[in-house]
Amino acid sequence: MEMRDNASEVTEFILVGFSQQPQIQAAFFMGLLFFYLITVFGNGLIVVVVRWDSRLHTPMYFFLSNLSFLDICYTTSWEPYVLAQCFKDFPTISYSSCYAQMTTSLFLGMTECLLLALMAYDRFVAISNPLRYTIIMNNRVCIQLALGIWASAFLVAVTPIIAIPAHYCGHNIINHLTCEIQALLKLVCSDTPISLILGLVISVFTLPLPFTFILISYFCIVATVLRIRSAEARLKAFSTCCSHLTVVTIFYGTAMCMYLKPQSKAYQEEDKFISIFYGAVTPMLNPLIYTLRNKDVKAALRKLAKRNEKS
Repeated sequence: MEMRDNASEVTEFILVGFSQQPQIQAAFFMGLLFFYLITVFGNGLIVVVVRWDSRLHTPMYFFLSNLSFLDICYTTSWEPYVLAQCFKDFPTISYSSCYAQMTTSLFLGMTECLLLALMAYDRFVAISNPLRYTIIMNNRVCIQLALGIWASAFLVAVTPIIAIPAHYCGHNIINHLTCEIQALLKLVCSDTPISLILGLVISVFTLPLPFTFILISYFCIVATVLRIRSAEARLKAFSTCCSHLTVVTIFYGTAMCMYLKPQSKAYQEEDKFISIFYGAVTPMLNPLIYTLRNKDVKAALRKLAKRNEKS
């Protein structure tokens, strides 16, 4: 496992992963495979049931189905590759494939951040303007908002990478499971401060901006709910936000652990386990959270199950 000459350009990368810890490879493979199958099944079920049950044809469930579809795409962008390479010692990946993997993960991660912010806005409109909710958040508006965040995330993820070419000067060993952006940027030796520019763009659009919007939305929600006189009505209003708040807490809590802590070699092994939780466990938990805490989804699932039994 030797580095290329410093004068040469990198054509492929070596992924260290858990190659130096063969004793955990089998357990890691089984665990990741379990997470992936549950993620695809659970989120796929949410997408199907939202589309199938007309009672779930509301803005909240439209965005929930978007989130489930996004989680399937995100996990599929890296988990099958890692599973296929799991038992190889120091597997390699081509330059173009590595950049495609990094850009795709970055794009989908940004989309989820913006989508969670949009879902917070949806809850704010539903609670503050219940009588005009279906007018404000009509089908056309929901589709436009969803397309807008997908397009915005794509442009933010792709533009800096295309506009600012990176040079690696022969450094091609990535101490990570995938072409994760922070692990890859550590290898950059370009004169242009690409790490600083990319890191700034990504950190602002991925974490502080959407998270601040979510906090403002929930501050307005709390202010609105506290003006409701009935305790039962207040509890009902808050209950519609519980699932979303739980998902936001897990997603942003893990993301902040990954991207806002000091970067150093001492944290590299820890980063691998955090990235697994962020990239594999969180998408698996989302459908469970929305199913266990949501009466409408549970009722739709029971209805779908009964229909399948009869057929």
